[in-house]
Amino acid sequence: MSAGSDEGLDDELAYRWPIPPPEGWTADDLDRIQGLPPHTELIDGSLVFKSPQTAFHSRTLRLLDNALLAQAPDHLDVDREMTVRLDAKNRPEPGIVVFSVGAVTGPDQTWYEPEHIVLAVEVVSADSRERDREVKPRKYAAADVRHFWRVEQDDNGLPVVYVYELDPATKSYGLTGIFHDQLKVSVPFDIEVDLTAINRRGAES
Repeated sequence: MSAGSDEGLDDELAYRWPIPPPEGWTADDLDRIQGLPPHTELIDGSLVFKSPQTAFHSRTLRLLDNALLAQAPDHLDVDREMTVRLDAKNRPEPGIVVFSVGAVTGPDQTWYEPEHIVLAVEVVSADSRERDREVKPRKYAAADVRHFWRVEQDDNGLPVVYVYELDPATKSYGLTGIFHDQLKVSVPFDIEVDLTAINRRGAES
């Protein structure tokens, strides 16, 4: 093993991963724990670390972020990879959130309240399938997030968008559409996205 490798190992051993309290971590702890990897989430009081982002994931977020920003009405705004404080034990980080502009408290803000979230978007990765398909949608629905999109990669490397809307009576999501190539919906506002433009620079729709 080289000297450089030894130094890297020493650095890794020197870092002490946080030991959770018996009752688990809280949403507020996420801002206090030192040295957490970027985009760490809190699910049921446990810290969830994310794998390195793929090109598909990054480009899908870019495509949808640009399109939503260009088409959102003035009373709504769009952010990428901001956490949502669902409750004391859950603070997931959707890939994209659309929210009321009144939710912004300042440049140091790290999370939003669920009542301000109009749309949450999750782009599924290999290590997040169960969370993005089952755990997170259930939690978003319980917190009254009205619209949810789940985005998956098809065999050609293009995004497929599964669009859900909340049934407020049951606090569960109903699938309202599956979109290949072209996404076109009228809620939460009129949105049209050319999903085949994932690799096109400057694409908005």
